[in-house]
This record gives sequence, C-alpha cells and structure tokens, in this order.
Amino acid sequence: MPTDEKFQRTVEALAAEDPRYAPAAYGFVREAVTHTTRQQFPDGGGRRRVHITGRQLLEGFRVLALERFGCLAAEVLDDWGIRRTEDVGALVFKLVGSGFLGATEEDSPADFADGYDFAEAFGAPFRPRRGGRPPPDFPPVA
Repeated sequence: MPTDEKFQRTVEALAAEDPRYAPAAYGFVREAVTHTTRQQFPDGGGRRRVHITGRQLLEGFRVLALERFGCLAAEVLDDWGIRRTEDVGALVFKLVGSGFLGATEEDSPADFADGYDFAEAFGAPFRPRRGGRPPPDFPPVA
C-alpha cells in the first residue's frame, strides 16, 4: 500500500476519533514539518537524522499558511479546527502516535503552548500601516 494511502486512512481514523480537527489539518501539519525541515536544513542534514523544535515548527507552520492561504489563512485554519498553537502541537503528537512523525523523549505538546496569537500572526501582515505604506510580506511575530 502506498504511503499516501496509508496516511489518508490513518488521518480519517484520527479525525473520526477526534472530530475537533478536519482531515486536511493533519496533511497541512505534515507539509509544515517538511517545509520547516527544509528551511532549517537546506542540505538535508547530511547523513544524520534531523530534528526541528516545536518553536521552529510553529514558525514554519505560520509562514507556510501565509504563503499558501494569504489573508484567508486564519479562516482556513479555523475551519480545520486549528485555532491556537496548542492545536498544532496536538496534531503533531497525534501524527507521532500514529508513526508518521518522530519525536525525541524531550519533545512534548507543551513545546507548542503560547507560541503566538493567531489573530496577530495571520492578521498583522494584511493590516494597513501608518503613512499608507503597504505591510511587509510576512513580518516576524514578536
């Protein structure tokens, strides 16, 4: 069975077990992990296994959502049940539990607590700025 079919079946089972999150949420988190890993390790990490932190993943998740969905990012994520950084962590650890993502013993859902405010992270890039200047593409979340 191809990995994508196995992933899809696993996601459907996870979504049925916990209906807070739409199946698309799991796929997007998986894409965010790949995106973030490529950003953090452009050389692929050489021969060693690479690891990204929860904070790195949250930033990669934010950037990917803005790139993919623009000003609709918050709305799309909300529709999927992702409303806080803690939701990203919950999805990550459901995928870890199903074997589709790895984690170290030090990794925890708490790594995703209070990462950033979604309204600010996904709304600020599109709000008008003083002096009529256009907002920068994707400002860092402070």
